[in-house]
Amino acid sequence: MGSDERRVTLAAIIGAHGIAGEVRLKLFTDDLSPYKRFNDGALTLKSLRHATNGAIARFAEIPDRTAAESCRGTALTVARAELPPLGEGEYYHADLIGLACDTDAGEPVGRVVAVENFGAGDIFEIEKPDGKRFMVPITAATIGDRVIVDASFVE
Repeated sequence: MGSDERRVTLAAIIGAHGIAGEVRLKLFTDDLSPYKRFNDGALTLKSLRHATNGAIARFAEIPDRTAAESCRGTALTVARAELPPLGEGEYYHADLIGLACDTDAGEPVGRVVAVENFGAGDIFEIEKPDGKRFMVPITAATIGDRVIVDASFVE
């Protein structure tokens, strides 16, 4: 699949809100408002407001609470090509998943399986060929077409 065909999850429906078909969203982006159509046009955003832990949204295709409840767990995706262009040194987490990982000594380590942030900065979760996983902080020097990590982080 080419980079323009990949889908990127920007939010997920986590439940119904009220009785009129609004849904609660968990956001994976700072700003969902530039996007109006999700899931290949299956959902059309009519309104969005921010809440304490996420956002409240209304979609044209979700008319009532019953429909909203049935959408719980639905990921809201857009094509990778719809995301804004990046500046120097910026990256989308979706572009990092699956990258090969080597140590700074050139030894293969595994692949990036997740990008986490627990408040102090982004962290790669890397899976070795044996299935074991470890985490390593992301630095600007680690990102390219392969991830290079300090060998001292590798068990």
